Amino acid sequence: MTAGITLTNGTTAEHELAALQREHGRPLFALLLRLCDGDRQRAEDLVQETLVRAWQHPEALRAENFDSVRPWLLTVARRLAIDARRARQARPAEVGDAVLENARVISDHAERAAATLDVREAVKTLTPEHREVLVLVYFQGASVAEAAAALGIPPGTVKSRAYYALRALRRVLPGYAADLR
Repeated sequence: MTAGITLTNGTTAEHELAALQREHGRPLFALLLRLCDGDRQRAEDLVQETLVRAWQHPEALRAENFDSVRPWLLTVARRLAIDARRARQARPAEVGDAVLENARVISDHAERAAATLDVREAVKTLTPEHREVLVLVYFQGASVAEAAAALGIPPGTVKSRAYYALRALRRVLPGYAADLR
């Protein structure tokens, strides 16, 4: 397209805009794709925005100082990309629906307190041997070796008692089964 474009009436403007797209669309897209870190959709949106700016400012396309409108289009595209990046950095990151669907729901204080009471009551139903292993390993954070040394039993016995204690808790607390894995 030459610098002598006139974007005046509807159909002429549409044809001229389509000609701008055909002639300069690929270089604009290539530049914007690099500036948008490979985000094709954002680059395509910015190409369209650049062409809208050309349509809104026909005087820039008629300037006698240059042979091609491409430098003007590339400058507009670059500035639009910079503005879009700044706008994204100024607001919090967007969160997709998939992230929200998979996010853990954090219970409130009352739910945690009720769960704590449920677990305490369930732990009371365990045998003393299972309870002491469970308290050492899961509540106090002792390793299997540390629990074995503290209780004076082999590590394999600690593992076995912990397994059977958790299994018993799963039966007593069916709603908490996923948390007891």
